[in-house]
Amino acid sequence: MDALRAILAKRKEGMKFSGIPSFCTANELVIEACLKQAKRFDDYVLIEATANQVNQFGGYTGMQPADYRDFVYKIADNIGFPREKIILGGDHLGPLTWVDEPEKDAMEKAITLVKLFVSAGYKKIHLDTSMRVGDDPRDKDLTDETIARRGAILYEACEEAYQELLKKNPDEQRPAFIIGSEVPIPGGAQEVEDSLAVTKPAAVEKTLKTYEEQFEKRGIKDAFQNIIGIVVQPGVEFGDADFFRYDRAEAKELTGAMEKYDNIVLEGHSTDYQPAEALKEMVEDGIAILKVGPALTFALREGLFALSMMEKILVPEEKQAKFIETMEETMMKNPKDWQKHYHGTEEEKALKRKYSFSDRCRYYFAQPEMQDSIAKLFKNLSEVEIPLSMLHQYMPYQYIKVRDGILSMDPRELAEDCVVHTVEDYNYATKLNYTIGDIFIK
Repeated sequence: MDALRAILAKRKEGMKFSGIPSFCTANELVIEACLKQAKRFDDYVLIEATANQVNQFGGYTGMQPADYRDFVYKIADNIGFPREKIILGGDHLGPLTWVDEPEKDAMEKAITLVKLFVSAGYKKIHLDTSMRVGDDPRDKDLTDETIARRGAILYEACEEAYQELLKKNPDEQRPAFIIGSEVPIPGGAQEVEDSLAVTKPAAVEKTLKTYEEQFEKRGIKDAFQNIIGIVVQPGVEFGDADFFRYDRAEAKELTGAMEKYDNIVLEGHSTDYQPAEALKEMVEDGIAILKVGPALTFALREGLFALSMMEKILVPEEKQAKFIETMEETMMKNPKDWQKHYHGTEEEKALKRKYSFSDRCRYYFAQPEMQDSIAKLFKNLSEVEIPLSMLHQYMPYQYIKVRDGILSMDPRELAEDCVVHTVEDYNYATKLNYTIGDIFIK
């Protein structure tokens, strides 16, 4: 039994702690940090790419699905993490990046997209057809029938790609699928409202029933044996400076109604910035797959900023990498990935470019000037001695680990450990008897 389906089996036996984080990122340092942490605890790790990041045209990373797979595997090989313990996922796979095109064209591209993900060996496939395309009416929501019909078409395409894989390897593991019609937008909300509507149980029931009908129409009889999760809105979201904390009382109607489905779990998106206890409550309540993305690169950016502040003190100005300034210059030169998301005065937008929870700066980390600046920052600080007392000022969590001899002063390790600090919250939420303090034990 594969690791994802094992979650269902454990939960059927009453193990309500059983769940898994889904790390949605294309950042090399973040992926390396996630893999290193999983290696410490001999864990499986689920790493996902969205259709925005990775698609047949390259996405904003320039990678197709096979390229991203090889990218992750190379990182794993470099640190000695076993490939067989990596679960690759495709997130928001559907017409997301072609919403301005008519259904025929958008769905043709979406079919190609999902086939490429399955053919490249991705084992968790989130089929997302919840968005309008170019010829959908603008004045009303999509019907469940339209969403499910498009989803069934994509499922069928995935099955075709899987059958081709079986011809090469009869033991090829079948992908597990996630569906859902109340899907939060990738990367967090542009604006956080005063309230957030939790998905109604009736909406979940209708989604499942409608998908079942659409599968039946297409002669697909066993689809629900391979659908392990449904995306819902359990009441969590984040914007530039705020987030909605999970309230299990508000979500009780939804999570309680889902208890009768022992062959499916809920998948929570936008769980970024939730406290560890809230994440643990989500898993206990049946939201067993916890998606996180921007919070990971936000943590990395924090670490790089902290290193930059120490560089300003320890390294002569003419030699400094000036990462903070480089990031701002890079974002200003090419504003298309943040300007539709950050609003307000020029001063407010400048703050958001650096500190927004939506973390649009993650779109720029792969730019050559950013990569060069990070490499120079690491080099500069590896050639000087960072006083322990200064580390305490700028990186207090990492200071504790350095002090106790379980983390080196290597600047790359310090930056990655900021990501580990976030990953730890998800370990706590999805593992039995796991305490965050365990990380401090040699």
